Amino acid sequence: MPAAIQVRRTGGPEVLEYTDVEVGDPGPGELLVDVRAAGVNYIDTYHRGGVYPLELPFTPGMEGAGTVAAVGPEVTGFMVGDRVGWQGVLGSYAQRHRVPAGVAVRIRDGISDEVAAATLLQGVTAHYLVASTYPVRQGDTVLVHAAAGGVGLLLTQLAKARGARVLATVSTAEKEELARGAGADEVIRYTEVDFAGEVRRLTGGEGVAAVYDGVGKSTVDGSLASLRPRGVLALFGASSGPVPPIDPQSLNKAGSVYLTRPTTVHYTATREELDWRVGELFDAVEAGSLSVRIGGRYPLAEARQAHEDLQGRRTTGKLLLQP
Repeated sequence: MPAAIQVRRTGGPEVLEYTDVEVGDPGPGELLVDVRAAGVNYIDTYHRGGVYPLELPFTPGMEGAGTVAAVGPEVTGFMVGDRVGWQGVLGSYAQRHRVPAGVAVRIRDGISDEVAAATLLQGVTAHYLVASTYPVRQGDTVLVHAAAGGVGLLLTQLAKARGARVLATVSTAEKEELARGAGADEVIRYTEVDFAGEVRRLTGGEGVAAVYDGVGKSTVDGSLASLRPRGVLALFGASSGPVPPIDPQSLNKAGSVYLTRPTTVHYTATREELDWRVGELFDAVEAGSLSVRIGGRYPLAEARQAHEDLQGRRTTGKLLLQP
């Protein structure tokens, strides 16, 4: 019987339980996949903690890659032995997973299972942020928070590829080095200075065209204060905690700025959109213009440690579980 991580009650990392589970045969439109790598993402901690409530018990994990072990009825385009990846499908912290064929993507020969699992959810997030939420243009200046994290490193590279000047926030010298290696033009140690004031200094008082903020509660006020008139705050996560209600009048005072809370499901609403985003990411990986940093690998049974490290901000790049 295959093993998986289960959450029987919400709470801290200690509620992640390694146990045997029944998986069953793939149903109509499904693939049964032997999971080779599962991505660890902040949304997994929101599910585990009950911030985003789910029916209990459940297996966490929204992203992974592996090999097709069986193909369910009504599936076309996939066969046993194909390597596939997915994002947005709950239950990926497992040795075997039933994945809807409609969201599975074929992994190219030149891309490893680990790189695929490290690219999909966070890569698609980074792609929609710079290509759609605020489409970065040549000459724009943008601010990327947590620039040494999984999304941050990808965001920085993709924004630079579109011609942006990237200001990045980090907490340590090691993370500053990683952000600069990804192409950040200026790196701000938010633990040492007021980042909003530093953004104003670095932009000659103008502010930035967009702030990409996955931190949330501790940064949102400074993010609004960093925008130029009619700039965009893309608040795509809340690693420091949920953001309190925002008075719309504060958007006026900040310069008629825009606030949006984008999420992946609305930016992969069709198969064509998903294939476009993943295709551009895989193209960049294969061309060597997008580097995917895997910052930590953990056996499946050590999912608790992965969550503790992620939430303790002891990590850089992407964390993977190895079932």
